Amino acid sequence: MDEKRLAGESAALLVRDGMVVGLGTGSTVAWTIRAIGRMVAEGLDILAVPTSYQSEALAIECGIPLTTLSQNPVLDLAIDGVDQIDIRMNAIKGGGAAHTREKVVSIAARRFVVVADGSKRVEVLNRPVPVEVLPFAAMVVERELVRIGGYPVVRQARMKDGPVITDNGNFVMDVSFGEIRDPATLAQEISQIPGVVDHGIFTKIDELHIAHNGTVEVIRRNDL
Repeated sequence: MDEKRLAGESAALLVRDGMVVGLGTGSTVAWTIRAIGRMVAEGLDILAVPTSYQSEALAIECGIPLTTLSQNPVLDLAIDGVDQIDIRMNAIKGGGAAHTREKVVSIAARRFVVVADGSKRVEVLNRPVPVEVLPFAAMVVERELVRIGGYPVVRQARMKDGPVITDNGNFVMDVSFGEIRDPATLAQEISQIPGVVDHGIFTKIDELHIAHNGTVEVIRRNDL
């Protein structure tokens, strides 16, 4: 928890007056949102675009003024968490089933920053990849994911019978591929399957704030 807080609050310091900021989803970026809320209470003038109902509710609770991509299609900065990130700044996201909106917000931003605790960094990505799928196409998508080497499982809800439903009204499949040594190629293969809305492989991260042993390391893609 301390490392999540350190990383999240470190990225909040990037926010400046007049910015429009994308707010991601998850336990680490929740610390970012709380820190930004305190800055707003002290006079910071920003607008924010949340990526999920969860982050929207927290932003409202923290007093952060909200806007939409329709009103502000270009963001100055987006901050989000990751489920896993490799040494080349490729990541897997979507544990909270918000990865489609998170990816849209990340692409809308001039600068995309992720926050993580030290346990999230690995040599090679190996977590299951969340894939958001149109319910109508679920069986076809499942077949095609198997064809490209995946083992898909429809994510089930914990407090209700049946599958998890995203904020967009779709299913999520968690797809195991083993070690992912070429994330960009796999991302392209998944995206080409009709019925896939989006997937949780992120390859366009500009900056990582990662906490370990009580300190935050900032890694920029241009420095790799």
